[in-house]
Amino acid sequence: MEKWIQISSTAAWGIFISCVLVYIAVILFTRIFGKRSFSKMSSFDFAMTVAVGSIIATTILSASVSLLEGLLGLFLVYLLQLTAAFLRRYKFFSDAIDNTPLLLMDGPKILHENLKKARVTEADLRAKLREANVINLSQVQAAVFETTGDIAILHSDKNEPNFDVWLLKDVVR
Repeated sequence: MEKWIQISSTAAWGIFISCVLVYIAVILFTRIFGKRSFSKMSSFDFAMTVAVGSIIATTILSASVSLLEGLLGLFLVYLLQLTAAFLRRYKFFSDAIDNTPLLLMDGPKILHENLKKARVTEADLRAKLREANVINLSQVQAAVFETTGDIAILHSDKNEPNFDVWLLKDVVR
């Protein structure tokens, strides 16, 4: 139990130096590879964020991983993200790694089967409708369960024209 609250000056300096260098590397790699590295546009992007966090923590706090090994791992994860972003241009690849948006409401009509597929409850949907300031279901043009797990609400007042159907181009009905 005594070791639980102790740290040697050597270990403290090692953590400090690793932390500073890993922090600089993350900033540098993000500038080189782009902000997409930390977006949450797809499950692959989410995996990238989790992997980077894990590599950072392991590199800084684990004696079994050297600083250079951690930086190499970090670089390779960024490189994989860039490669996936490039390959995502091809339909076969994007179909394999990306989720597909799912329609939860078609106008004011709630699509209960799609709620089940997305594992979204009516309470979750109501919360998102309130968050979008919907005061009447007749305002809803569509509710979409996005690839990120977010729910997007497209709504308008009666005076506004209907939305552009292009917005629902890739959405599964």
